[in-house]
Amino acid sequence: MTTSTYSRRRALGLGVAAATGALAAPSLVRANATIDWKMVTSWQKNLPGPGVTAQRICDRIETLSGGRMRVRLSAAGELVPALGVLDAVAGGTAQMGHTASFFWQGKMPAAVFFTAIPFGLTPLEHMTWIEQGGGQALWDELYAPFGIKPVMAGNTGVQMGGWFKREITSLNDLAGLKIRMPGLGGEVLRRLGATPVALPPGEIFQALQSGVIDATEFLGPWSDQAMGFQKVAKYYYAPGFHEPNGTGEALFNKAALDGLPAELQAIVLEACRAENALALTESEWMNAGSLATLQEKDGVDVRFYPDDVLAGLRKESAAVLADFATRDPLSGRIYESYAAAIARLAPWSRVSVQRFLSARDGA
Repeated sequence: MTTSTYSRRRALGLGVAAATGALAAPSLVRANATIDWKMVTSWQKNLPGPGVTAQRICDRIETLSGGRMRVRLSAAGELVPALGVLDAVAGGTAQMGHTASFFWQGKMPAAVFFTAIPFGLTPLEHMTWIEQGGGQALWDELYAPFGIKPVMAGNTGVQMGGWFKREITSLNDLAGLKIRMPGLGGEVLRRLGATPVALPPGEIFQALQSGVIDATEFLGPWSDQAMGFQKVAKYYYAPGFHEPNGTGEALFNKAALDGLPAELQAIVLEACRAENALALTESEWMNAGSLATLQEKDGVDVRFYPDDVLAGLRKESAAVLADFATRDPLSGRIYESYAAAIARLAPWSRVSVQRFLSARDGA
């Protein structure tokens, strides 16, 4: 039995146990009683970007419900580890979590498609795939064995390529590079000679400072500045080939969600949908300001990957993604759906957004 199979079966068992209590609870609660939930997250408390988003979702649920429902947030490490969110929600330790799907690549490889894919969909394109192109149904199917309902709940926008202690001038500079990069981007770099290192957000700065890693990616300028990476690395590369989108996910214990009255179910889901749009606009605004500060006050050197590096990254990304077509039936269907979304949306994005930006810049 594989680790992935064991994890799925274990989660199924935990989900059944959680379902019994969660479904029974509403019948024991008076109509005017307050429903208290727990949310666990993968982020430090109030971390600019996803940490702020997680707290706002909790606050919005309480406000929209008129105080009938409260969600208490536990930041990474307070109740469960940063990378323990999925198991905690599946097992009923918390009814809700806020995290990113690429953290679950070891349990279900295709989960990475629901955060970002190298050279994949942009934030608006990704949202369109989820909402209009069948992405949500596939996401639900993928997480169903864990007894979890996933939804979009925040977006940190287009990501930067990462912080490096030394310049990247050619593909040769990737050889032996120790870099924190989760998701498929890490696998792409591994195939090009780098060594991807898996680290939760709260451990990245110390690892970069101490030399455990030579480089790291995280999010965009706003969140990265708050993490302090500019203090130990001065080369800030773009584009974020590995994460052209930054979807955060809310995870719901399905039994607990189904056990809520219909109006409260609608409130918690709409709270996430509202935050998805608000967080993206906030990230765009704050990233612009933080990028200027990093360059003008912190002396950060913004660089662009050389053309041969991008070409190598693009080639290996295609090979990595192609593996999903034959991995297993569900992964294959997710890959095909995502590829179909790119094929449909990319020509329109080139005609509309890409051409307009070039025209606006006079390029």
